[in-house]
Amino acid sequence: MKIVGFDTYLVQPRWLFLRIDTDEGVTGWGEPIVEGRAETVRECVHTLMERLVGTDPSRIEDHWQHLTKGGFYRGGPVLSSAVAGIDQALWDIKGKALGVPVYDLLGGAVRDRVRVYSWIAGDTAAELAAEGLARKEAGFTAMKFTPFQATPHVPGAALVKETVGKVAALREAVGDDVDLAIDFHGRLSPAAARRVLPLLEPYLPLFVEEPVVPELSRDLRAVVESTSVPIATGERLYSRWDFRDVLPTGIAVAQPDVSHAGGISELRRIAAMAEAYGVAVAPHCPLGPISLAASLQLDFATPNFLIQEQSLGIGYHAGTELLDYLVDPSAFAFSDGHVNRSDKPGLGIEVDEQAVREASEKGHAWRNELWHHADGSFAEW
Repeated sequence: MKIVGFDTYLVQPRWLFLRIDTDEGVTGWGEPIVEGRAETVRECVHTLMERLVGTDPSRIEDHWQHLTKGGFYRGGPVLSSAVAGIDQALWDIKGKALGVPVYDLLGGAVRDRVRVYSWIAGDTAAELAAEGLARKEAGFTAMKFTPFQATPHVPGAALVKETVGKVAALREAVGDDVDLAIDFHGRLSPAAARRVLPLLEPYLPLFVEEPVVPELSRDLRAVVESTSVPIATGERLYSRWDFRDVLPTGIAVAQPDVSHAGGISELRRIAAMAEAYGVAVAPHCPLGPISLAASLQLDFATPNFLIQEQSLGIGYHAGTELLDYLVDPSAFAFSDGHVNRSDKPGLGIEVDEQAVREASEKGHAWRNELWHHADGSFAEW
């Protein structure tokens, strides 16, 4: 089998899809994307694919090594995300060619279903409580939210109490049988995180995500030691080498993204590294159907998996959902906050190529918001 061609598709709301074709009619799909930089990643994919056309798609590890190390300048989100999408597509091809799901190629399933969580949003405590109840009634047993707006380096009493009050209101509304994950989104300084985290302990979050930006990862140990709340991080770490210095800090949960951190191949290695430190894995995935499908394949084969993020109803889709690009949306049917294991080959989904082509004719130019403090200075988004 040889790779004979490929194509990329910019599709709303903010995604990039990749299709790789072979001379035996087997097609693989991947999702290489940096949100807000889709066009840049697309060009990188096209450059990397120059090496792959005419080669054997089954040599996944060999291709990964060449794509990531074959250039003098290495790493970073654009290159690792381009490689990630290609890697996903190659695993999809191999699974389809052999007639087995990717998790079988990773050593086989270690669980029969995967727990997922839902995002909720709200500017006030009442709004968060109402949306939390709605998600609970829809069957979700875990949800994640961001109670912070633009936060100064050292937040004052009013802002701290308002933020903690949102968490308290949500916990009271949904009860203790729903797990709450709180995303700091890197909006706090280490000092602010150490101030806020102990105040959240009575509400027993499942974890607090990205308390500080990845540039401040060396400060994570001090943040971890300031609280009993489990700390999660990793959506903006792009390789096992990025995680090497983070895992010993005492974090509880690693959150690599299968569309950012080198694909299925690299996430498998990151998960194994995390297991050696007693760290669970909860793959980051506020993205499209291919990224979610790839994440689930890993989840089914990863012993230290905790919970899976997914983007249905996340709020930024503007009328476009990930199910719109699938022939059979039931691939992501949730029951009691879980998705059941499928034995379909490859990534386990069938992409609606016609829908993808039609969406790509419109494309997108999504960019994240820019936030500012009250004095006009830049604020972390």
